[in-house]
Amino acid sequence: MFCYQCEQTSQGAGCQGVGVCGKSENSATLQDLLIYAQKGISQYAYRAGKLGVRDAEVDAFTLEAIFATLTNVNFDEDTLAELVYRAAEIRDAARALYEKAAKKAGDAAETIAGPAQFQPAEDREKLLAQGRQQLISLSFAGDGRETKNLEELVIYGLKGVAAYAYHTMMLGSSAPQSYAIVHELLSRLAETNGAEDLLGMALKVGELNFEVLEQLDRAHTETFGAPRPTPVRLHGKQGKAILISGHDLHDLYQLLVQTEGTGVNIYTHGEMLPAHGYPKLNAFPHLVGNWGGAWVDQASEFAQFPGAILMTSNCIQQPKESYKGRIFTAGPVEWPGVSHIDGTDFAPVIEAALKAPGFVEDEPAVPEAMTGFGHDAVLNVAPVVIDAVKSGALKRFFLIGGCDGARSGRSYFSRS
Repeated sequence: MFCYQCEQTSQGAGCQGVGVCGKSENSATLQDLLIYAQKGISQYAYRAGKLGVRDAEVDAFTLEAIFATLTNVNFDEDTLAELVYRAAEIRDAARALYEKAAKKAGDAAETIAGPAQFQPAEDREKLLAQGRQQLISLSFAGDGRETKNLEELVIYGLKGVAAYAYHTMMLGSSAPQSYAIVHELLSRLAETNGAEDLLGMALKVGELNFEVLEQLDRAHTETFGAPRPTPVRLHGKQGKAILISGHDLHDLYQLLVQTEGTGVNIYTHGEMLPAHGYPKLNAFPHLVGNWGGAWVDQASEFAQFPGAILMTSNCIQQPKESYKGRIFTAGPVEWPGVSHIDGTDFAPVIEAALKAPGFVEDEPAVPEAMTGFGHDAVLNVAPVVIDAVKSGALKRFFLIGGCDGARSGRSYFSRS
């Protein structure tokens, strides 16, 4: 394997043999093969789209497949292999869609080479051998490094797009033009090698990320209300408990609905903290607070949490045996040996929470945190802030983006 997707990659150069995130060589290889197979789907879907035809199943699978390859999402070799086989089926559907559209338009369908012709091997070892032919490092020979780095820049940008678009899709919203651009870029990656073209594609991905994030923001606020400044409890409350992490507010909402009246309290963890700022989510009295800190601390914190744990997107780390039986994954997230929830029926998670001891008493109180400072909340006080700047009462702004990392220099949230 060779993976340099994240900023924590081994020695800042690339993971080989095993990922620092816990990703195995086989899983990484199948992820590379899945991206290759997805390019083949997009070669047909892009051409069908230019003829005014698209397919919701093809688009949805595209988001699922790309999202599965994002850092700290899907580590399960069996599931990744299934996605590769499914990709071949979806590719055939996209090809039929394109050929039908071309015939209707009176055009001759192109014979497309490259990933469009990929056929997955039935044997797992042969499938892995196919994946090893797509290793990033193989393209580094000669003058290929610069071009390959640009290709991967485009792909990693598309992985971010897929994450945003997937969550938007789960809320029942989508933008056909976004799917069209994803297919266009993946198709061009399968057929383009020029550095200048790739740089233009990378800039286009940046624009697309902004647009899709705007779509997700709109879907969140239309579904759950505009975020508003909200205090958040940071210590455990007596009672049974579920800890939910990730970014999927749709899954959180479904969990809150299903746990009403059960006596189970819901806590957010890590990236899920901002959920408390959304009025429709905060209206559930059993969404009692946030427990724990950054995602990098989950191994020690999950071991101490006295209830069930649900991971809804990323960032999962290798679970310890002490809590492996009470952690669950949902959506695109999977880890070998960890129970996975298909859909949004969280009955197994609730059952595990009821069996666990929960908090036998309230934990010692600590100061609350504040969240919910979305753009609406900030703009509502803009006149006050501007006056403070003009008067000299406000002299500095500190912009903090992202989340805590494993390195000491990225501990600003913990220290503030």
